[in-house]
Amino acid sequence: MKKFLRFLKYVLSILILLIALLYIFDYDYILKGIKVTYLKGHKTAYIDDYPEFDNRVIKADSLNSQPWPESKNYNSVKATDSLENLNKELHTAAFLIIKNDSIWYENYYDQYSAKSKTNSFSMAKSVVVALLGKAIRDGYITSINEPVSHFFPQYDIRLTVGDLASMSSGLNWDESYYNPFGQTAKAYFDDDIRKIILDLKVVKTPGKKFKYLSGNTELLAMVLEEATNKTLSDYLSESFWQPLGMQSDALWQLDSQESGMEKAYCCIASNARDFAKFGKLFKQNGQWNGQRLINPSFVRTMKNPRFEDTPYYGYGLWLSDYKDKKIFYMRGILGQYIIVIPEDDLIIVRLGQGLLKRNGEDKHSPDFYRYIDEAYKMLKN
Repeated sequence: MKKFLRFLKYVLSILILLIALLYIFDYDYILKGIKVTYLKGHKTAYIDDYPEFDNRVIKADSLNSQPWPESKNYNSVKATDSLENLNKELHTAAFLIIKNDSIWYENYYDQYSAKSKTNSFSMAKSVVVALLGKAIRDGYITSINEPVSHFFPQYDIRLTVGDLASMSSGLNWDESYYNPFGQTAKAYFDDDIRKIILDLKVVKTPGKKFKYLSGNTELLAMVLEEATNKTLSDYLSESFWQPLGMQSDALWQLDSQESGMEKAYCCIASNARDFAKFGKLFKQNGQWNGQRLINPSFVRTMKNPRFEDTPYYGYGLWLSDYKDKKIFYMRGILGQYIIVIPEDDLIIVRLGQGLLKRNGEDKHSPDFYRYIDEAYKMLKN
């Protein structure tokens, strides 16, 4: 018994020392990460984690909501066996096919429903770039060529808001999702994301080469906050959430209530039907019910690659020519997709908890192709 007590005392001493070291070296956010993920039975962030963080409400206008119309053939065709198996394997929460601006097929899995909120993850990046387009239209920002230094003088004069939107900033951000000591993990669990971002340096010439960095979007969001003198959530509400007639309020995770900065590179909690409206907005080049919310030229810029050697990314949107069709889409790390195929007036929405591993140098996951394949098979029936 005495040996056991000595051993227990030793273990407790080590734990106390480790916790003290985490605080001393500013890694105490790891403790929150452990509490939010591992102690909840997860190995990393997950689609239902928003209640574990402070959030700010993105307000909808309940008196002027615009529900999606349902096709006269709504859910008349069953999902293919291949699609059903894929959705079950990858823990899909929601799967929608929207054809000619009407919901043609819709299904939810496990405990999820049309009203369920789940984490957007990096689909939020597309939303932030859209907010940049709105800020330009509103006159808060002159153009995509405006230097970031106009808002944060410490940055290299060559760095523009367009460089942030097109993932070509040259910033020294480490996009490592599973390194607990990395910047992405710290940004997700720490309580002051502005400090993390403002410590970044431009280490390569901006505007020359694509490199996907979540820090780019966060800095862009901070520019929008400075330019508009509004919180990102409030600006999103007035710019899109209400004009698009979203049916439900959404939530945007904050670093903390005290700091009050949205985790802009990720973490809007909303439902499949409301997320899908961004696909329609981009398909219509920023037009909505006869109102121009974003300049069409800006949306066309979003939908085209900036660099010849990276044809798979534009400004906040992923791009593909699969099936010889011009496709653009919003994407989150756990297989969140708003896939838009304009020539067929088609939007495919998938929300969920998993995706298939990418093959080699292919920038699109195998499940991305399979969702498109199975949707077309269903539409042919």
